[in-house]
Amino acid sequence: MNASRPLRTAGDLIEAGLLPPERLDEIEKVAERYAVAISPAMAALIDRDDPADPIARQFVPDGAELHILPEEREDPIGDLAHSPVEGIVHRYPDRVLLKAVHVCPVYCRFCFRREMVGPQGLGTLSPDAMDRAFAYIASRPEVWEVILTGGDPLVLSPRRLAEIMERLAAIDHVKIVRFHTRVPVVEPERIDEALIAALKASGKTTYVALHANHPRELTPEARAACARLVDAGIAMISQSVLLRGVNDDPDILAALMRAFVETRIKPYYLHHPDLAPGTSHFRLSIEEGQKLVAGLRGRVSGLCQPAYILDIPGGHGKAVIGASTIRPTGDGCYTVSDFRGGEHSYPPEA
Repeated sequence: MNASRPLRTAGDLIEAGLLPPERLDEIEKVAERYAVAISPAMAALIDRDDPADPIARQFVPDGAELHILPEEREDPIGDLAHSPVEGIVHRYPDRVLLKAVHVCPVYCRFCFRREMVGPQGLGTLSPDAMDRAFAYIASRPEVWEVILTGGDPLVLSPRRLAEIMERLAAIDHVKIVRFHTRVPVVEPERIDEALIAALKASGKTTYVALHANHPRELTPEARAACARLVDAGIAMISQSVLLRGVNDDPDILAALMRAFVETRIKPYYLHHPDLAPGTSHFRLSIEEGQKLVAGLRGRVSGLCQPAYILDIPGGHGKAVIGASTIRPTGDGCYTVSDFRGGEHSYPPEA
């Protein structure tokens, strides 16, 4: 097995020691429906001796993915319902998603766009479709921010990225460009001078939102890749998904948020898992998630606090679902819970 190339088939996974041979048929059935890819960096992180390894759980296919619940949806957050032209999602007034590409360097087993990404997914925008997408952005003066997502936009070559950024430079009302990516973690070697120059080619304020779910993902190589971005003047924020068997533990969650802050990445969103097909084995209840997030308050610095978010199914946008720490008791008074679970009156009794 060539350790320098991604693992893309059930046979690759067995040869790499990530699956036993007797699971070949099961995993081939999963791979027929959903894309598979594990980068060398992620394959190297997986502990072959740990059947519950949190890195493997994120990337190694499982037969449980073929168990589809009635409430699960192919487009769980309503991208297609808010797509006025191919490649654009316009859900909020002042920002749009630009989905230039629908492939990724790795495929997460819980992905909410798993029906759209991969070799059999929606593909890369054609030149004509890209023209229409940019025409849409240019015609909407309310669009202040463009978010490149997909797929992972940083799989594009620096030349292609620079072309996109130069086209955005010509649209004056766009002030912020944001990239959603896993690349600094899963392929840190991609973050080189050419790619960084491409990300800065628009002259706009540029953010990179890094997706990572476990502190082990922030390896020395990943942290160095992030440092190259931050040192170049590109601000970084984080996105994580709360996942059963990966980070549904207060110590792991705290370590992940601290690792982001140590890497000069501001924790931003912690997503409740979306209702994507075949992902029920990753989902916690909202109550479980609220308890975990409440446990961060007081456990870690305010710098380390993400917003716990639910994307409302059907395309209705995001809702903050952090546990309520204050509730009214009447007559302008409240009961407030501290991070240890103690309750206090506000205003305090005289």
